[in-house]
Amino acid sequence: MTTHRMTHRSPKPLADPNRPVERAVTTALILAVLAGLGWIAGMIYTVAGWSL
Repeated sequence: MTTHRMTHRSPKPLADPNRPVERAVTTALILAVLAGLGWIAGMIYTVAGWSL
């Protein structure tokens, strides 16, 4: 008689906060948004400076 081992594990949920990759992606997205806002502010400042 043979014995069978349970080798199947249920997958972790995708929104697991302990995954460093997801934290890195979230941090990168936040930095990208901040950079975009800074770029927009710089363009507004530049265009406003032209009219002076």
